Amino acid sequence: MQGWIQNLVIVPVLLPLVAGAAMIPFDERNRNVKGVIGFTATAIVFFVSLFLIAVASADGAVATTVGNWPAPFGIVLVLDHFSAMMLALASLLGLAAQVFAIARWHTAGYHFHSLFQLLLAGVNGAFLTGDLFNLFVFFEMMLAASYGLLLHGSGPVRVKAGLHYVAINLAASFLFLIGVSLIYGATGTLNMADLASKIAGLSDRDRMLMEAGAAVLGTAFLVKAGMWPLGFWLPPAYAAATPPSAAIFALLTKVGIYVILRLSLLVFGADAGESTGFGRDLLYYGGMLTIAFGAIGVLASQAIGRLAGYCVLVSSGTLLAAIGLGQASMLGGILFYTVVSTITVSAFFLLIELVERGRDAGADVLAVTMEAYGDFDEDEPEEEVGTLVPGTMAVLGLCFIACGMLLSGLPPLPGFLAKFALLHGLFSGARATDLASYPPGALAYAAMLILSGLAAMIAMNRIGIRTFWASIEGTIPRVRLIEITPILVLIGATVLLSIKAGLAIGYMEATAASLVDPSAYIRAVLPPAAGTEGG
Repeated sequence: MQGWIQNLVIVPVLLPLVAGAAMIPFDERNRNVKGVIGFTATAIVFFVSLFLIAVASADGAVATTVGNWPAPFGIVLVLDHFSAMMLALASLLGLAAQVFAIARWHTAGYHFHSLFQLLLAGVNGAFLTGDLFNLFVFFEMMLAASYGLLLHGSGPVRVKAGLHYVAINLAASFLFLIGVSLIYGATGTLNMADLASKIAGLSDRDRMLMEAGAAVLGTAFLVKAGMWPLGFWLPPAYAAATPPSAAIFALLTKVGIYVILRLSLLVFGADAGESTGFGRDLLYYGGMLTIAFGAIGVLASQAIGRLAGYCVLVSSGTLLAAIGLGQASMLGGILFYTVVSTITVSAFFLLIELVERGRDAGADVLAVTMEAYGDFDEDEPEEEVGTLVPGTMAVLGLCFIACGMLLSGLPPLPGFLAKFALLHGLFSGARATDLASYPPGALAYAAMLILSGLAAMIAMNRIGIRTFWASIEGTIPRVRLIEITPILVLIGATVLLSIKAGLAIGYMEATAASLVDPSAYIRAVLPPAAGTEGG
């Protein structure tokens, strides 16, 4: 049974890789056939990931060695609570984006479905890999596919944003290689579990080299996570991408968050000796500045696509600052917020295209002018008392309201529960009347969390009024069922998280416990005999 499960761990990487490669020879006139193949592959991975969540809940951690070469020398894939959760999240977003793309967007360019499957293979591999070198391989696979997806379609805006995106991420890849080389030179290994077992015993010289490599490596992932000032490229790039591409790109920033959180607790956790907590201060201050930058961008954005891009930055900053606070009691809230915010932004990117469909390109500028100078004639009486809201606009409006509530953190949706879980974990050990008992930076973080939600609420209200209540064009977009269904499914998933919040947060707390105490992860990768030889 255990061997069968170990083989199943490979499926989330192998199946998208095979499906993506198999679709390349297909003629582009068979895009619908490609869509069915891609959707089927992602659906299988989704159900496999749900089963792997149950496996992780029962067994804790499961490792499989590709090619049967033992760790720490061979390629190892590791399943635990955290990686299983992220696999399910990636598959859910992948299904929604692919269904939305089949409606029309996969015809905008060539090989959309192959690129999409290769991106999913890279993302899933990054979540499962147990060593830094193969993390680089999967990271590059993910980035190479994302280059094609961002440039999918036409238009100078997309090409300009795409070239910026490619240049920035190539620089991040270069930093990744430098960091990995420094770490290997200091420790003689790139296996994460082996690094965790060796770091406490490093000499001062090797520790300095190890930390320098980790800092360079961390910079590469902070670029992907969008931390200020490294995330300047993100809003224009994500706003320029096609809706299905932008929807899955919402997950790519979380790959950076995933690696940072994984290495912070596995390699630089409580057993890391003098390296314990390495880089936390940088994460906290960088995360706080990212929240501030993202909130200002949210308020300043007139285009909905750029607003969504800045919401991604607010989400990343919230997570980075929370990790930097170093409070184990916050980990459950961090994980819950990761899932909720990623689903919300992904649904929002899909919704934007439907909401803006048929709008004039200068509508946002004209709306700002009307707000400043007015658009009414006092001598002309109003004739209309009310306006009948068409069914399409009603559905889109309800979806927009749900996204606004989720981004703002308003009850009863899980955006509120996620922020409450973060604050509850932050102040769980503090006494209300004793400020000295509060963790350092706690009050500033709480203030930024609340203010960023207020900024999102103001911006969403403003754009919602312009779009649904006082639309300049007054046109009703034509929306197909296949286009609105993925959005409804994603919003429905957040509603389910709210209804089953106890079960969801219980899993997050179990995941947090496994991250704080990574002994099960290390034992799965390095059995006691192998661990003795490697140490």
